Amino acid sequence: MNNTDVSDLLAELRTRGPLVQCITNSVVTGFTANALLALGAAPAMVDNLEEATVFAGIADAVLINVGTINPAAGETMVATARAAGAAGTPWVLDPVAVGGLPLRDRVSAQLVPLRPTVIRGNASEVISLAGLDGGGRGVDSTAGPETALEPARSLCGRTGGAVAVSGPVDHIITADEVRTVSNGTDMMTKVTGVGCALGAITAAFTACASPADAAFAATAVWTIAAEVAMARASGPGTFAVEILDALHDLSPEQLERLRA
Repeated sequence: MNNTDVSDLLAELRTRGPLVQCITNSVVTGFTANALLALGAAPAMVDNLEEATVFAGIADAVLINVGTINPAAGETMVATARAAGAAGTPWVLDPVAVGGLPLRDRVSAQLVPLRPTVIRGNASEVISLAGLDGGGRGVDSTAGPETALEPARSLCGRTGGAVAVSGPVDHIITADEVRTVSNGTDMMTKVTGVGCALGAITAAFTACASPADAAFAATAVWTIAAEVAMARASGPGTFAVEILDALHDLSPEQLERLRA
C-alpha cells in the first residue's frame, strides 16, 4: 500500500462511518471513543455479557482489549468473539500486558482460536501470545518488533488474519508478507490510551479492508496524525488533544509523509 491507497481507505471509512463495538479497558474508554469519532467511525461501548454478544452481530467491527480484565469481563470477551465469528463481524484482539499475568493470559489463549481478524500489540505481548517468553514489563515491551516476526507469523497461521506489532517501526505481518510503517513520535508513549486507541482504529478499518490493509492503514493514519499533533503540542496534555484534532482533519496531502 502507498499513501494514495491509505487516503482512499480513509475516505471510504469516513463515508461509511462504521459502527465499532469496544470491549476495552476502563483507563482508556473515553479517549478510545473520541478517537473513533475523530476518525469518522461510531463507537459503541457495549461490554456486558447480556448485550455484547447480541451487539457483535449488529456492529461493523469489534475491538476486544484485555487491559483491565476481570473474570466476568473475560467471559464476555470470549462469548463476544464467538458471536462476532458466527456473524461474520471482523474483530481485533489487543492483548494488553499478556505474558505472566494468569487471567489475561488464559482469556487471550481462549481468544486466539476464535480467529481474530487482526491482533495488535507490542512485541512482548505478541511473543507471549504465541506461547513464548516475551519478557514484557506490564504494558511496556522489552523486545523489539523484529523479534516478534516469527511468533507473529505463527499466530497468523492460527488465525488466518494479520498481526500488527507496534514499536519505533511498526510491523504488519501476515503469513507471507511483512509491511512496515516508520512514522510516529515518542510522545505517543507519554499519553495513556494511544496504543489502545490504535486497536479501535484498526477495528474500524477492518470494516472496509482486508486484515493487512486495515492494520497498515490504521497504523499509518494514527502515526501520521501523531506527527502532525506533535508539531503543535507543548507536552503530553496538549498532545492528547492535538492528536484527536489532527486525526479529524487528516488530509491526503498529510498522508504523503507516510514512510513505509
